[in-house]
Amino acid sequence: MKDTTILLALLLLTPLATLHAAVKPNPLFTNNAVLQRGMPVPVWGTANEGEKVTVAFAGQKAETVAKDGKWKVTLPALKASSNPQTMTITGENTIAIKNVLVGEVWVCSGQSNMAFQVGRIANAAETISAANDPQLRLLTVPRAAKDEPLSEVAVSWSECVSAKAAGFSAVAYFFGRDLRKVLNVPVGLINSSVGGTPAEAWTDRATLENNPELRPLLEAQAKVVAEFDAAKLAKLTERNKQNLEKYQQALEKAKAEAQPTPRKPDVLTTPQESSRRPCCLYNAMIAPLQPYAIRGVIWYQGESNNGNPQQYHTLFPSMIGNWRRAWSQGEFPFFFVQIAPHKDMKPELREAQLLSWKKTPNTAMAVTTDVGNAEDIHPIQKEPVGLRLALAARALTYGEKIEYSGPVYESLALQGGKAVLSFKHVGKGLLAKDGELKGFTIAGSDKQFVPAEAKIVGSTVLVSCPSVPSPVAVRYGWENVPDINLFNKDGIPAPTFRTDEVTAKP
Repeated sequence: MKDTTILLALLLLTPLATLHAAVKPNPLFTNNAVLQRGMPVPVWGTANEGEKVTVAFAGQKAETVAKDGKWKVTLPALKASSNPQTMTITGENTIAIKNVLVGEVWVCSGQSNMAFQVGRIANAAETISAANDPQLRLLTVPRAAKDEPLSEVAVSWSECVSAKAAGFSAVAYFFGRDLRKVLNVPVGLINSSVGGTPAEAWTDRATLENNPELRPLLEAQAKVVAEFDAAKLAKLTERNKQNLEKYQQALEKAKAEAQPTPRKPDVLTTPQESSRRPCCLYNAMIAPLQPYAIRGVIWYQGESNNGNPQQYHTLFPSMIGNWRRAWSQGEFPFFFVQIAPHKDMKPELREAQLLSWKKTPNTAMAVTTDVGNAEDIHPIQKEPVGLRLALAARALTYGEKIEYSGPVYESLALQGGKAVLSFKHVGKGLLAKDGELKGFTIAGSDKQFVPAEAKIVGSTVLVSCPSVPSPVAVRYGWENVPDINLFNKDGIPAPTFRTDEVTAKP
């Protein structure tokens, strides 16, 4: 009887505790946050059923009533402000979010080259020591992978100081730093990136299911999971054990010889837990950010889709469309990095990125052919990458009259046994950096490509070879690690390309 009385009392008390739960904002709204200027700003969170919630900020006020334990209001468009302000959220309790600025907010996502930290770049010490800007704010989404979308994730904004910058995405930092200098308004950067991950992991299930070309990604994952039995689990567990033992031995040796600490091996995961599985990173690291008002996205990814460049032609634009639909902000800017040259990276993947840019509105591509590393998939020169992404934002998003791209192949014509290539984004003119043009090959109807001579003539490039009197196609830098040097005089390299599918004009 005593136990029954205690249980009844607990059951009666539980709903009372729930009724007195405090009104809470979504974790994205913390001290030091940056709100997007110039567009409606959603603010949302949780509260008791029927609880009246008021949000006040910068002289604006919005009210609502919580339904199903949730609430959302939308503040009208705000003007940029470098003055720290307080957002007050009032329900049955009051929460004050302090030191909030209004400016430009960008999501920075992708795989390891976006995750690559400032502390690992070529000029790390110098960059870190100068990285103190209270008007630049940083937020990093914790790495997680889920099969169902999350509604929130534990995060917090911080002012950019040296210690915070050191562990932040280098590409994102340089992008934000340049925008700060040019725009002179606060900038907020949301870093949501995970190394070694394909684009399908960053795409929602509906997008993959509804596209016949992408649906096999889900089917393949289901097959791998179904076939992952106890024997495979035991093998995986043993490999993790062996890798850890090797690491411990290497660590002890490094300590004894006063050598740098070796990198700890990644833990191999089951197919059900892998951060490479379709949709899992979108669910855990992108969905919880919506509908936070943003200006746009910068993206550095592609290496993990190198095995199927043809599929990437569909997958990457589909992912961009997925994000845009989910945010309900229209075709917001989506600027991305073309993967850097590496001994294992195919030119077909770079081509898929180039063509994705050409067919997807309000996108741009930062070319990295001059800052790659044939032996290291993670080049340490990240500053040029961030600055080239910033050029795209400055030109396309903020209206600055500057060139933001290197020369991009547009058309081919035949003229006296020579191929005449025309380009967009010539800028101040074409340039062969550090000598004669190189990296061009040419082919006739036999499709046998041979090295060619290339010369700049005005805003075109003339390509020829005595052994190919009737050329039909030209390629530029069409190899994993090309030796190329076509730039414009604005200092931006041309992306690699091929004209094979282009019909030459007479």
